[in-house]
Amino acid sequence: MSTTTRNQNRRHRELDSPFMNTAFELAERGRGDTSPNPVVGAVIVRDGEVVGTGYHERYGGPHAEVNALAEAGPRASGATLYVTLEPCSISGKTPPCTDAIVAAGIARTVVPVEDPNPRVSGRGVVILREAGIEVDLGLMRDEARALNAPYFKYRTTGLPFTTLKLALSLDGRIAPPAGGPRWTSSEASRELVHTMRTNADCVMVGIGTVLADDPRLTDRRVETGGHTAGGMPQTGRQRQPARLVLDTHLRIPPASAIVAGARDVRSIVVCCESADPSRRAALESAGVTVWSAAAPDGALDLASVLRRAASEGLISVLSEGGTAVASSLLRAGLVDRVAFFVAARLYGDAGVPAFGSLGESWWGGRTRFVDGKWTEIGGDCLFEAEVAVSGSEVVEESS
Repeated sequence: MSTTTRNQNRRHRELDSPFMNTAFELAERGRGDTSPNPVVGAVIVRDGEVVGTGYHERYGGPHAEVNALAEAGPRASGATLYVTLEPCSISGKTPPCTDAIVAAGIARTVVPVEDPNPRVSGRGVVILREAGIEVDLGLMRDEARALNAPYFKYRTTGLPFTTLKLALSLDGRIAPPAGGPRWTSSEASRELVHTMRTNADCVMVGIGTVLADDPRLTDRRVETGGHTAGGMPQTGRQRQPARLVLDTHLRIPPASAIVAGARDVRSIVVCCESADPSRRAALESAGVTVWSAAAPDGALDLASVLRRAASEGLISVLSEGGTAVASSLLRAGLVDRVAFFVAARLYGDAGVPAFGSLGESWWGGRTRFVDGKWTEIGGDCLFEAEVAVSGSEVVEESS
């Protein structure tokens, strides 16, 4: 590549980046409402002026490109389209976006990354180029993948993107001794957790957490939502995440908050294949969905549970489980991200430890935190990081 060409490409990227950043900001507006589809933003620019913007607002609704084209109208002809993911080229709940882009007369499209969906990947780019539209691919690729980390994880592995959230004391305890404070983390931290819940498709805990705390696992800042007959979360900001309880022997009490609210919020209990049929029937009659999973050595196969969750549209999982669930997830290499709220408290040996054994795979150097950051919030320190791991494991439950 000549020096002149490199300089031209650099100049192009300098001009394109601000518009792509705007597209990323637009995409975030759909967070929590589009899953299992990706969040996508689009900006249309003609002669240096933004003439149309749009984002994917809800699952089953018009895509970002279509919304931006509708706003631009005839001004889209000869313009440049910036979109955060390769335009779709297949008919699903909406017509192909490539058809709308070609019909509108767009002259150039800037796309960070191809769609990992094998039915789409690369086809959208090819269709646009064959129609005579210039397509620039690769600007802010890493940012585009991070924007839709759950979607990319599901499309490439069949598993959901799993975040492990814990509230910890300074000495690594997740619950105080008897008679200790009800909450380990601050009110500000708990408020942030509600945002994390509503942005996730599913909140997962073990039966030990249910028996100890009787949690609701909802975003209590919004009214109780629901789910569609097909199991998909309701769209809109009133959406609640599904609740998933790992409960090998169906010990969950019928009067628990999760069972009592199962007709309002999608609630799933996972048990072993030999669990008591009468208990299963009682839960199902209360509106709970019961899944059976293999349980080698008496422990649920966690990877298969998560794979099923992803196959049913739950591609972003927030784990708020206790010691056994957290340790099993980490040992299994099934944690993609951690969010640890560390509070200025000391609980001592009588407190409940956050982790059990993590195994040789963790300590053998094949597991590490990347892109870690600390944020002060309400007197706590929040540690967030991506996790690079390998391995396979089954989940164990506390008694």
